[in-house]
Amino acid sequence: MDATPLCGWHRSNHGRMVDFAGWEMPVQYSTIVEEHLAVRSAAGLFDISHMGRLSLEGPETVDFLNRTVTIDVSRMKPGQVRYTLVCNHAGGILDDILVYRLDSHWELVVNASNRLKLLEWFEHTAGYAAIRLADLTTQTAMLAIQGPQAAQILRSFGLHAATELRYYNCLHVNCPSGAPALVSRTGYTGEDGFELTIPASEAVSVWEALLTAGRPVGLSPAGLGCRDTLRLEAGMPLYGHELTEQIDPLSAGLDFAVHFNKPEFHGKAALEIIHADRPSMRRTGLLLEGRRIARENSPVLADHQPVGHVTSGTFSPTLQRAIAMAFVPHGMEAPGQALEVDIRGSRVSAITTALPFYRRKI
Repeated sequence: MDATPLCGWHRSNHGRMVDFAGWEMPVQYSTIVEEHLAVRSAAGLFDISHMGRLSLEGPETVDFLNRTVTIDVSRMKPGQVRYTLVCNHAGGILDDILVYRLDSHWELVVNASNRLKLLEWFEHTAGYAAIRLADLTTQTAMLAIQGPQAAQILRSFGLHAATELRYYNCLHVNCPSGAPALVSRTGYTGEDGFELTIPASEAVSVWEALLTAGRPVGLSPAGLGCRDTLRLEAGMPLYGHELTEQIDPLSAGLDFAVHFNKPEFHGKAALEIIHADRPSMRRTGLLLEGRRIARENSPVLADHQPVGHVTSGTFSPTLQRAIAMAFVPHGMEAPGQALEVDIRGSRVSAITTALPFYRRKI
């Protein structure tokens, strides 16, 4: 397994380590519920160094990216970050990624499980030979601080300028130690939050300094377990569950990230057909009766007949009820539809609901 620069710290501080996409990662330190509630009420610090970080530069980068991703990156200004997708020729999702537009180059943050697949895909994309692409994943570390106290903690840490960032923007700063950092304001929890990309050699010192700065307001380390429950409450898709090479962005409800008005991109022709005909299946939220959790691939039924399947489910620590995301036939995703979920042979009543399940107070 690969190890992040913080792997030793996690092991020494009671992190329960698991294999995640070939990386040894902490799933929790205390309990998933405690860490989840800490992020909702104060803040959590996540090691997300397993995510792929790629750098692209050269005069042809905009044209290359516009053929590769579903949004029109030519609209982006330096300092902006955008969510987008990389699709195959059939419109299936190879990955969902973040694109960073910087002054001198571009950076991509991709899912750990898809990094090598994307690098190979890029090599066969028109214009690849004209760009300079570097894989920065092992040279850097990436930390995420998420929660309502995130901005206050960064101020206490000394990064005042970063807390002035607008949502989905980024800038280069120096940490108090002098370590260079690329700070962005995005997140995967439904809360306010920031990401810091720093040299791998600085990971432990920056991590510990952030924890020290944040302890007075309740900052605690958080693992992959609560990251999953938090993103599910926030209605955010996870690759391998709501997103796969067999699922297109329109079925997944990601229409906002597909710009049909640019000349071309991988999968555009297929997606135009799906758009014209309307997707046959759509992603929706489900509220379930009782406390039983609907796991991935649990059948969804209407009038006692299977019509779809669950992609992710949990018992929401914030809402105190069972929730799930599922794919159901087009038209059946509208809020208020009465359905059932087959949970290991028992049928549990459910009702469709708009996503997200949880929305933070601003």
